[in-house]
Amino acid sequence: MEAIINFFTGTLNTVAWLYIFLPCTIVGGLYLTIRNRGIQFTRFGYAMKNTVGKMFQKQEAGAGAVTPLQAVTTALAATVGTGNIVGTSQAIALGGYGAVFWLWLAALLGMIIKYSEVTLSIKYRERDAKGDWVGGPMYYVKNGLGKHWQWVGVLFCVFAAIASFGIGNMSQVNSIVGSLNDAIDAFIPAAEGERKLLNLIFGLVIAGLIGVILFGGIKRIGAVAEKLVPVMSILYIIFAFVVIFGHAGNIGPAFAKIFRTAFTPKALGGAASGIALKQTIVWGLRRSAFSNEAGLGSAAIAHAAADTKSPVQQGLYGIFEVFADTIVICTLTALTIICSGVDITFGHKVGSELITAAFATMFGQKFASVFVALALMLFAFTTILGWSLYGSRCVQYLFGLKVSKAYQVLFIIVVVVGAVASLDVVWDIADTFNGLMAIPNFIALFALSGVVAKLTTVAPTMNFGMPNASAIHVAASTNQSPPLMIKPRRKKQQDREEVGSRKTDVHDHSSFPQKAIQAFNGTKSGLRPLSLPSKFAKTQTFAYAADLLQFPTNQKKTFSHR
Repeated sequence: MEAIINFFTGTLNTVAWLYIFLPCTIVGGLYLTIRNRGIQFTRFGYAMKNTVGKMFQKQEAGAGAVTPLQAVTTALAATVGTGNIVGTSQAIALGGYGAVFWLWLAALLGMIIKYSEVTLSIKYRERDAKGDWVGGPMYYVKNGLGKHWQWVGVLFCVFAAIASFGIGNMSQVNSIVGSLNDAIDAFIPAAEGERKLLNLIFGLVIAGLIGVILFGGIKRIGAVAEKLVPVMSILYIIFAFVVIFGHAGNIGPAFAKIFRTAFTPKALGGAASGIALKQTIVWGLRRSAFSNEAGLGSAAIAHAAADTKSPVQQGLYGIFEVFADTIVICTLTALTIICSGVDITFGHKVGSELITAAFATMFGQKFASVFVALALMLFAFTTILGWSLYGSRCVQYLFGLKVSKAYQVLFIIVVVVGAVASLDVVWDIADTFNGLMAIPNFIALFALSGVVAKLTTVAPTMNFGMPNASAIHVAASTNQSPPLMIKPRRKKQQDREEVGSRKTDVHDHSSFPQKAIQAFNGTKSGLRPLSLPSKFAKTQTFAYAADLLQFPTNQKKTFSHR
């Protein structure tokens, strides 16, 4: 038995993370970046404007779906967790300051990986027996690669379902209980017997809350995540900024330490002299993946439930998700620790004590203990919610809806176990299966990379102004605007008045770009008046084209086709 455990926690873990996941993240991330023209960089501003910029707009979802915001917050609920606090602390302690640089690099490449996952999840999703949208790696394998590849999707579901009990359940509950105990000990130290009873009570309360939310379905999970994730993230960011700017003189040196030791970790000296470059790279990349889950394919399951018609539009939320999780929250955790000047015992695994000590430099030990405990509790709780959905969807794919209900009951029972059990071995085994999830997911991502590239090109995310002919044709056939239409630069007022004062012949090239005229007239794209939706008559062809291009509404009626 011990040999089996050692195999899972040692050899298999190393193969999954070091020799498969990390190379696929770097090489695969670069490959996807090139194929999609670096969309995470070139269209970053547009992505932020159309995701975080619209977060607090009122949104409603149809039957069996959640709003795009609820989808991304559900995914963030699973990713923004202990990895952002404890994982970042461990990356610094085990890999040195330079590990933060590699954490950033993995995040930049993780953006395009997550974008691809989310885009494919919307493209290949389907309705289940209840009418809910379901998707994820198993569905874009099934519907994108075909029946001969279904074993890849089955493998993903098996690995994810097993990982959900460990990385998404017991380990998270154990972190919550540990944080609560730390908070209590800051005021009244509890005896061993009292602590065990408290842990059981905590476990039962958490299990009850998870049960109420989980049995409410995807809509209830989305509604809770939509409220909890922004609040807890904003609070953590505010307090982190207080600590960082409270030690403002250390901000510059902190960045200098990160970049200086990214390639020369031994430059840390002293106790850190044993840190090799391999450790720095591995722990930075690994903890980035643990934090944002890019490459694991899990978040695609949550995004598949979004009420959206555009795969690419939802894919932009994937870019935002990695940015918010790793570039923002993980970076703030790292800067809070480094700027505060707390002592770090390099080469030794740490928990939440580093970030607690960092907050204590500004707020005192008691407040810091309570705040970190509360943050970890909320982060871990939302992670459990997200993973309960992931595991349930995977079991549903393998065995059907009835068995997924049994899984949910078992998941709730395991919550109580996680509150009272010692989980060192469980954590390590779960970590292995977490890494194994990436293997089938990367197979699908590479095989379907051409589909993502085509969708990215058709949806005019790269173009300022005119969409290409394919996008227009798709929009016409589905009676909807292209998914990522970018408004052309508005004409001057006198130009608009001049155009509006006369009827413009479709062959009059003086007012509109030739390419647009050709596309709308059918000379290149094959678009004909008869291929338009029935409500558009032949005489309204150009009016419809003007609508696609989002010209001012007061001009649309002035156009006619002769």
